[in-house]
Amino acid sequence: MRILTFLSVAATAVALVSGAPARADNPLSEAMKAEAQGLNSVPGTRLTALLKRPRVAAETGVEYSREWLARQPSGKGDAEFQCLAEALYFEARGESVKGQFAVAEVILNRVDSATFPNTVCGVVHQGTGRKFACQFTYTCDGREEVIHEPAAYAQVSKVASIMLKDEDARGLTDGATFYHTLHVSPRWSRKFDRTATIGVHHFYRMPTRLSQN
Repeated sequence: MRILTFLSVAATAVALVSGAPARADNPLSEAMKAEAQGLNSVPGTRLTALLKRPRVAAETGVEYSREWLARQPSGKGDAEFQCLAEALYFEARGESVKGQFAVAEVILNRVDSATFPNTVCGVVHQGTGRKFACQFTYTCDGREEVIHEPAAYAQVSKVASIMLKDEDARGLTDGATFYHTLHVSPRWSRKFDRTATIGVHHFYRMPTRLSQN
């Protein structure tokens, strides 16, 4: 699996999905400043939506198993769907179904966050073309994105379609916008709030109290 690099707008954090060593982070305060500025520009209606309690899987009917997912209709959609399905294929196709849903949730949580771009494609391609600054390294590693495993793509496409259609399905990571594999420990992980551990990943969100400083 390729390395997944997650950086904030100020490039303060790096999240890896392989054993490659994490690069040095920029000061956390820069990310917090950007987050605070972003929050001030968010319409009240959007903030209200962000504060809604996510429903758990039992309430949405989602089951995190290959058997359940196999029974779901084929995934399809617009450019936002294509961006999410592609990101899940290149970055999470080796994960469990639950892990794939969790990765999709992080991407969509970023879309809802004032700190990041407000579209799926914007989040996935943030920093593309700038070495060590892209959100997902597959978008700037110089290699052509080719789908070699159609069955795996069909599965993650269903995950992408379900997550885009049902906002209430986001109940796994408790608002996480960052994650890293269990065998690495980036510096930012000691300051962020861990919200969940799913499969081989820890999930985190920025502490709200820091954004108020």
